[in-house]
Amino acid sequence: MRRTRAVQVVSVLAGAALVMSACSGGTEEGGDPNTGSAEDIKGMAVGKSQTGDNFKLGDAPNSDAVTVAIDQGYSAYNNDTPDANSSYNTFVLTSVLAGANVLDGNNKVLLNTDVLESWTVKSKDPQIVEWKIKPGVKWSDGEAWDCDDFWLAWLSHSNQINEGDAPVFQSASIAGYDKVSAPVCKDDLTFEAQFSSPYLDYKGMFNSTAVLPAHVVEKGTGIADIKTLNLQSNLEDLKKVASFWNDKFKNFDKALMPGSGPYMITAFDQNAQAVTLEKNPNWIGAKGGPAKVLVRGIPDTKAMATALQNGEIDVASSVQPDVTAASTLKSLAAQGVKYGSAPRLSFEHLDLNFAKPIFQEEATRKAFFEVVNRQEIVDKLLKEVQADIQPLNSLVFYPGEEGFADVYSDKAGKGAEAAAKTLTDAGWVKGSDGIFAKNGQRFSVTITHNTNDRRKQTVEIIIAQAKAAGIEITDQTDPNFLKGNLDKGEYDIALFGWSAAPFKAEQPPIYVPKDQGGSQNYQSLNDPRIKTAYDKAIAATDEGVARQGFAEADRYIAENYASLPLFQTPSMWGFRGIDRVFNQSYNGALWNVGEWAVTK
Repeated sequence: MRRTRAVQVVSVLAGAALVMSACSGGTEEGGDPNTGSAEDIKGMAVGKSQTGDNFKLGDAPNSDAVTVAIDQGYSAYNNDTPDANSSYNTFVLTSVLAGANVLDGNNKVLLNTDVLESWTVKSKDPQIVEWKIKPGVKWSDGEAWDCDDFWLAWLSHSNQINEGDAPVFQSASIAGYDKVSAPVCKDDLTFEAQFSSPYLDYKGMFNSTAVLPAHVVEKGTGIADIKTLNLQSNLEDLKKVASFWNDKFKNFDKALMPGSGPYMITAFDQNAQAVTLEKNPNWIGAKGGPAKVLVRGIPDTKAMATALQNGEIDVASSVQPDVTAASTLKSLAAQGVKYGSAPRLSFEHLDLNFAKPIFQEEATRKAFFEVVNRQEIVDKLLKEVQADIQPLNSLVFYPGEEGFADVYSDKAGKGAEAAAKTLTDAGWVKGSDGIFAKNGQRFSVTITHNTNDRRKQTVEIIIAQAKAAGIEITDQTDPNFLKGNLDKGEYDIALFGWSAAPFKAEQPPIYVPKDQGGSQNYQSLNDPRIKTAYDKAIAATDEGVARQGFAEADRYIAENYASLPLFQTPSMWGFRGIDRVFNQSYNGALWNVGEWAVTK
């Protein structure tokens, strides 16, 4: 499943100014203003052998090694546990672990025909879906990639196996799997699932990071056949499997971590933030492309751009847009560097913590929204990266999607006077220090984020905006914020990003109470209308009814003044010596690395 992920990013650009810089690369006549040239970057969003709704790796000449930089290093083979869940693991694993679907650069959901023959709805009432695996698909250690692996994926994500009140499998998200009431392996290559209620987003299930090697788990736990376990099995046996799945796929152990995609991991240096991928010898798809891929984490995006300029890397792939780095990449066109930028299925936002007394009053949340001028933020920090970027006005839909409605423009950016009036009307009084207070509590709150220069700059802008309204904001940088303190609710306001694949049924864990399945509801938002709307959408058999439910959820979240979307995060990337690279919104640049033709 493509869960929603907190975007764990690091960027430390010393001395970056809060101004828009001119694009030194220029834009050729007729070119895309977001790429700085007439190069057909958008055309690279489609796989070379992609046809209709099907994907398979295209043929490419064999080549040696390429080096790809991402913002933060790889850290875990099982990316589906909350403590490991990171976009940067996905960026590596997309070429290492095979899944039922592939997303192209346009976010189109495709059947991965390198490993699957079909996904078929066999019945609508009850909904029964069949996944038919292609014969001959193998893990890099020679074991079959088959129905056992799908069974383990269902078992580990079902969220229906508990010890006391706690689920034994620590899955970051459960969308779809929790609705599977009767799974069956009809044979080694056929997994069939009956759903307890309709689930339109079934194509998002059994994605690459969900399908881990069942044979490795069987060997490590002594369970002879994973398919003998179900929701009613002996709890001790289930706990053995859960313990292995939760904990044993951290760091790197080659024996435990084979590849099922075109590549496998052969080396991992955590200190150097570097992971090495080599060809899976048992891959049955196209055999060409780079023989080796070194993926490096370079947290400083300016340093990443410089590394490309100096020939230390071949691809600079960042989901942390920065005006200085973008300008540098664009200026390298004469050196053969191609620059790309595209809006991602990711958004930057501010979460207000309802567990904090100050935000249990709607007036304070409303005043904060009113004081934040998001247009100033995007103008100063992002226009150089993506020329046509605008503030985002929905948490559920992206601009251009059917169902999108602006539910935030009338709530945010109204200015200092409007915010001050909201507080005054609610009984808050401005003190001699210029800060509002009520019942002895000053309106003084902290915005917390990870080590990220652009986020620090964002807070600096908000501090000035809020001060004019009588609200005191303090900036707090916490290097571990996204890896432990966020999910503990240790913040007043959290500034971070959510990244998601195009399956809206996976959103409820963020906005539904934790005791009702909200595994990622860190801000303690609790409005029954939101869950009702999501339930309506997810159980719908008609896409129009589903969109209506999602739109209702979007509106109710906005009415709570809970999370303020800032912008849809653009990616930025540069590459040289490769025929075509597109930084896919959810899976990063390596989604089709096996078909890259190296031209250097």
